[in-house]
Amino acid sequence: MMTALLRWFDRTILELGREMRLSYLPPLMVYVAAGVSGLTGIVGTFFVKDYLGLSASFLAALGFWAGIPWALKMPIGHLVDLLWRHKAGLVYLGASLIAASLLIMIGLIGNPTAMRQVMSAEAWFVLSALLAPIGYVMQDAVADAMTVEAVPRLDEDGNPFPDETVRLMHTTMQMLGRVAIIGGTVLVSLANVAMFQGSETLPEADKVAIYVHIYELALLIPLLSVSGVLLAGGLKRREARRLARLGHDAATIDRLVHAPEQATTPNWWILGGSAAFVALTLAVGLSGLGYGQELIFGASFVIIGVMIFRLLRELSDDARRTLLGTIIVIFVFRAMPGPGAGASWWMIDELGFDQSFLSRLDLITSTLTLAGLFLFRRFMAEKSIAHIVVFLTVASTLLSLPILGMFHGMHEWTAAATGGLVDARFIAIANTALESPLGQVSMVPMLAWIANSAPSHLKATFFAVMASFTNLALSASQLGTKYLNEIYTITREVRDAASGAVTVAANYAELGQLLAMVLLLGLTLPLLAIATTRLLGLRSA
Repeated sequence: MMTALLRWFDRTILELGREMRLSYLPPLMVYVAAGVSGLTGIVGTFFVKDYLGLSASFLAALGFWAGIPWALKMPIGHLVDLLWRHKAGLVYLGASLIAASLLIMIGLIGNPTAMRQVMSAEAWFVLSALLAPIGYVMQDAVADAMTVEAVPRLDEDGNPFPDETVRLMHTTMQMLGRVAIIGGTVLVSLANVAMFQGSETLPEADKVAIYVHIYELALLIPLLSVSGVLLAGGLKRREARRLARLGHDAATIDRLVHAPEQATTPNWWILGGSAAFVALTLAVGLSGLGYGQELIFGASFVIIGVMIFRLLRELSDDARRTLLGTIIVIFVFRAMPGPGAGASWWMIDELGFDQSFLSRLDLITSTLTLAGLFLFRRFMAEKSIAHIVVFLTVASTLLSLPILGMFHGMHEWTAAATGGLVDARFIAIANTALESPLGQVSMVPMLAWIANSAPSHLKATFFAVMASFTNLALSASQLGTKYLNEIYTITREVRDAASGAVTVAANYAELGQLLAMVLLLGLTLPLLAIATTRLLGLRSA
């Protein structure tokens, strides 16, 4: 038994460490910055709840607009392929936008009076919420390209690596990328636990000071991603010197270090379709047209679908069927709606979950998600996306039941039966501990398949188009969340900032029906998508 456990630990944990290379570090630094981006999440939740009069459906709609930049990852990724030598500039631009978003929130929380003299607090918040994802998508597109670049082509003696070794290195790189992102969330959770320790007893002014300090700490995020790009430049120069010592000429060194194996030419379908998408998004967004979000989503779906069709022509017939089946299953799985902000408000108001407890809950989530990546490493490598999604769908449904049960008073019954031990917080922690390891399991196999199977001169483009499609699923999720919040109305108490009078009363009566509908949709639709791909004769990675 002990021998088998040690063998599993060696294959699952130690083997990943042995496969780590210094060249993997630059993209991992950018991915860590993406993980650390959640540092302000708890602050944002409480700030919106306590200081802004935004409804749950409006926040879901804002989530839709904030997700639109991720659909623009498609032209950005292609731009990375076209400007391979100069892609670091996109990271610098993205870092600037992220810093601007954070500075807005620092001013809005720390000096709201001065900020309101320019625009309303709600308008500033919306601007900040839209700037940040544009910055992150730019950095993410470059990081994806850097993961391909980070896998070396030649060994220490200057000989090409075998294909099997290259495939293993790509899988390891993508796995480490997920580890870096989740590792960033662990760091965030630790910081929040430390910052919010004992905050439940502090006066409001001291809580606001903590909020400001957390946003100030978040300014390290753009510095981290920029540092990753600078390190990548240094490693390239070192590799060029190594190849020169091995006797390679300048042209070969330039091809191996700075350029892809095949030159990338502009794909006008991608660039033209993306330009049409941007124009349509801006026109509809600024016009205030009814059903604008639905129109943009439909147009985005068509444009990205055409881009995928064009890119599928670059693959073999078997690879086309595999990729098409994979993205259908992943899209539906990620498009499932959630309960929205109302569920968080209910936990804060009715269950008494404060900043300190939520930060500890986030720490548990992040730590166990990171552990889950290692725990399910072989499962992800050996099972198809369809098998993984079936497992995740059933598991997620079962793990959603305790929250629905608590709405109907389950925690009161369990607390009474256990002398107060199994209360709402105990159930939330236990549920989080079980659900957290499942968070990132579905994406790693698809990313590894793209890294290994996409044409070498279109790696970033393939990553970007597939990411745009799967991120479009998150926009569909936000639309579904908005619709459900319009059907089942959830409101928290809103007070006038000047008089303190209640302008909107708290009402969580329909939350139970909302949670039940989310659970039902999340169970049935992914399984139906898998069955449909099987009937169409499609495979999954």
